[in-house]
Amino acid sequence: MKVALLVSPKDFKDESVSKLKLMLEKWNINVVVTTYSARECVGYHGAVYRIDTDASTILPEGYDALILIDGKGVDTYKLYDFRPLLDMIKLFYIRGKIIGAIENSIKELSRANVISGVKISAPKDTETMRLVQLYHGSPSKNPVEFDKNLLTIGDNGNTLDFADALLEKLGVK
Repeated sequence: MKVALLVSPKDFKDESVSKLKLMLEKWNINVVVTTYSARECVGYHGAVYRIDTDASTILPEGYDALILIDGKGVDTYKLYDFRPLLDMIKLFYIRGKIIGAIENSIKELSRANVISGVKISAPKDTETMRLVQLYHGSPSKNPVEFDKNLLTIGDNGNTLDFADALLEKLGVK
């Protein structure tokens, strides 16, 4: 099994990456940290991750899931407007691969136009919620929501529950 964690070049939430990596690797899942155009990425709290592979080379055939990591960098780099990323999300969605999104990275799912009629764990910030509604997602009160092949979490305080749901959907737990 192989899962890609897509981070922004700077200011992603370190704790989301570290918790997910820990939980997934515990179950012998190969975790690949990826982004566009950087060799090392620096999290909001200073954690540095060496990028395993450039995001432009990731194809759904080689991965079981794509997880979009949250943080200020999503907005700083406007990842939700980056066409190659939106196309990659759409391709993963079409191929039926699991796509996970945490907090404000739900904007990327919305802008990729894959959430119409899908239950989405209600994000905390108003701009993300606006995009969920604009792209016809259905906000859910559940802390973690899995609908079709989209796994969402509105509050990264529930990252361990998100990881458990991901492991379950991958069929390893």
